[in-house]
Amino acid sequence: MNKLLALVFALAVVLCNSATSHAAIILQYHHVATDTPRSTSVTPSEFRQQMQHLKDLGYQVVSLDVIINGLIQQKPVPDNAVAITFDDGFANVFTNARPILKEFNYPYTMFLGPALIDRREGPVLSWAQIQTMQQEGVIIANHSSYHHRLAVPNKGETKAEWRQRVKTDILLAQQQLEEKLGQQRKWLAYPYGDFSAELEQLVSELGFIGIGQQSGAVGPGVALTRIPRYPSSSQFAAMKHFVPKLKTLALPVTDYSGADPVSRQNPPLLTLSVDSSDFKPKNLHCFFDGKALPVKWLDADTFSVQATAPLKLYHNRYNCTAPSIGKPGYFYWFSQPWVFVK
Repeated sequence: MNKLLALVFALAVVLCNSATSHAAIILQYHHVATDTPRSTSVTPSEFRQQMQHLKDLGYQVVSLDVIINGLIQQKPVPDNAVAITFDDGFANVFTNARPILKEFNYPYTMFLGPALIDRREGPVLSWAQIQTMQQEGVIIANHSSYHHRLAVPNKGETKAEWRQRVKTDILLAQQQLEEKLGQQRKWLAYPYGDFSAELEQLVSELGFIGIGQQSGAVGPGVALTRIPRYPSSSQFAAMKHFVPKLKTLALPVTDYSGADPVSRQNPPLLTLSVDSSDFKPKNLHCFFDGKALPVKWLDADTFSVQATAPLKLYHNRYNCTAPSIGKPGYFYWFSQPWVFVK
């Protein structure tokens, strides 16, 4: 495990030599509709309001290529840049979101599972619609073929069987996208946002970028196997939640070895090493479900945090924030997802 965690640490893109950081935001959506589950939906009017806010405040809405290539090349991402992404490939993205995005001339990316499109499972896009979107400049990328959970082995599944299943699923989706669309970007948005240190290692071995659903900005300290995105549906569609996301920076993590999302203990323990040169350690606070958690600094650059009671939500996250010294009004943000195994 030590070698595995060292690899995860090595994947972190650390550019912590500047006092203040540029940061980009990746927004994540599923449905844009009024007749779909609220937990994964933003209404067309809410979506338009968000897009208008980006325009009114002068944010740079860029292709996801711009942000990811900046991370790969270890260059600062464009300041105040925003990328727009959709997961699963629902048809209402074509009918409801696409006209709004065309009106604002905003680029966007869609992550989809080819097997689900082939089987017409749910209200999904057709390949003809997907091809139309791609011809219009939309990036189509890998969300695994079957949209199964990938982070840990299924019950009764050996580690070797798990690795083969996940590898096959990822590469099959990539093959299908290449055959249908000529798509060759090796980006994987994790189904359900779940990942583990071992999945990160496998994704890296396959030469992929790993993209999650945990909240946070993109910039110094973000690992290429756990790029965060801000969910912007459900309660997070409201402007009171949407606007503050745009004023965040990536917490400059220098060591992820204590941040494997898979935990056999509940409540789980998170340990992170960070570059704290642009925030005061005493001003870093962590939360779970809106409640403050005790933060313990182990040395000048390493802290740990653990909830005082077992976590019981469907999606469990620790969120840590600290105000920037050099960029007033901005907050560093880090979100740690958890996947529990018995």
